[in-house]
Amino acid sequence: MKQVAGLISTYSSDEFGICSALYELGGMVVMHDASGCNSTYTTHDEPRWYEVDSMIYISAISEMEAIMGDDDKLIGDLVETAGELHPGFIAVVGAPIPYMIGTDLGAIAAITEKRTGIPCFGFSANGMQNYTKGISMALEKIVERFCIREIAGTKNLSVNIIGATPLDFSVNGSVDSIKEWIQEQGMEVGACFAMGSTMEEIEKAGQARVNLVVSYGGLAAAKKLKEIFGTPYVVGVPLGKAFAEYLGNAVKKAAETGECVIGYRDADICGEETVTGSLKSLAVIGESVYSASLAAAIRMECGIDARVFCPLDTEPELLREGDLLTPEEDDLMEHLPEAEGVIADPLYRPLCSENIKFYPLPHEAFSGRIYDAVNPDLVNRELRKVEVREC
Repeated sequence: MKQVAGLISTYSSDEFGICSALYELGGMVVMHDASGCNSTYTTHDEPRWYEVDSMIYISAISEMEAIMGDDDKLIGDLVETAGELHPGFIAVVGAPIPYMIGTDLGAIAAITEKRTGIPCFGFSANGMQNYTKGISMALEKIVERFCIREIAGTKNLSVNIIGATPLDFSVNGSVDSIKEWIQEQGMEVGACFAMGSTMEEIEKAGQARVNLVVSYGGLAAAKKLKEIFGTPYVVGVPLGKAFAEYLGNAVKKAAETGECVIGYRDADICGEETVTGSLKSLAVIGESVYSASLAAAIRMECGIDARVFCPLDTEPELLREGDLLTPEEDDLMEHLPEAEGVIADPLYRPLCSENIKFYPLPHEAFSGRIYDAVNPDLVNRELRKVEVREC
């Protein structure tokens, strides 16, 4: 039966993707829903909750408010709370209930902004899309609203990181490793959308020479930066040693030519076949950019063909030839027997037969914080030397 997950978990929703993308930027984020969604997000999907302060709230809409369509109460609560907290912006995030009753979040945001003088925007999330959509909506809106148009670029080769959130990169040091890799390549780190950078740094994103898109969630923002500032973008995560070196050269070339590049799609990266061990093929399940980057890194270092099965929203341009969109559990069950090995979050193990070698790679957006202690940082590291820890 399509659209039913009987054996595996589900991915984090669009609401939580928005919260994750905006978490560190000093805004007040309000999920317009009944009580429960906030605790689900903070308990399962937000590893920064106990270490980094953030203004993440829920409107706690009641049954009567939903029936009567009482938007004035929400607006009043937003205005009153913003007056106490003085956030840098206000984000009103949709959910299943406002989606079903047709709440005009854009109008609510416009009224709230007029009354408070604080930038405010509404997101048409509905809780039925996955987190990648939410991250995409949030980061694109940040670029549209806050990146300074008049700012001048720099002569130095500065690189923004676009699309980094714990839902894809956990808090295992991967984002810091990307920054270190940029510096090792002789380049400067610009803003990071949105982990470890202030809003002031993100406002100056137009100064960078290149944008590095590390997830599908960052693509729309990178395209908007290209439209506003003419900044080229390179898509890929510097996983493994060989692919990291290749991607670094792609970033430098983009700075020279101004052309946008999908860093892992070039067939030339495959090089000579150096198959090691008994495996000849792998399936990599997960977010499109990270998974395709990992597949390219495996091919370059180990000579093993790896095919990406992407169960999440993405753009066709972000998949390589032979990669598949597999939005349903049934899609994966149909194609997984073709692989000799599978790299995926541990909660995908029930879909694999006993004769398929399973390599656990935890994904925060799928299994939450369960496997944080064993989630490896693969950025700019020799894949052969990475310890595969049982989950």
